[in-house]
Amino acid sequence: MSDRSRDGYTLTTDPARVDVDLVHRWLSEESYWAAGRAHDVVARSIAGSLPYSIWRDGTQVAFARAVTDGATFVWICDVFVTTAHRGRGLGQWLVDAIVADLSAAGLQRFLLATRDAHEVYRRSGFEPLAGPTRFMEIDRRPTRGAILASLPDPE
Repeated sequence: MSDRSRDGYTLTTDPARVDVDLVHRWLSEESYWAAGRAHDVVARSIAGSLPYSIWRDGTQVAFARAVTDGATFVWICDVFVTTAHRGRGLGQWLVDAIVADLSAAGLQRFLLATRDAHEVYRRSGFEPLAGPTRFMEIDRRPTRGAILASLPDPE
């Protein structure tokens, strides 16, 4: 995992380069899935993950993190691109970089969740769960309603 550049943007995996205050603002104020998330929770989530950031002209413009056991499983989450930089493929670049880096490390199972960016992730090779009834969860997030708001009715 190393820095890479394209079109004036730099993607880095350096945890020291994450602007935690900015990422907290994005997630807690601008995302539907982490609305109201506390700063210390964002900081701990970043510290416990592999963070990926995209920078341009000295400012962080995108973020994602990978939660992994380092051997068998990766959960990609908190993918966020600031409004001014959307539509340039940065979210897909983040996800593709995570998949490429961790595939090279031998990981074979990747999971993510989205309410509205299925096409973005489909281009990165993701598809709906083949066996969704195998998965179970406990979801106590206060944002659960917003997260599930646009899902089709299973009936």
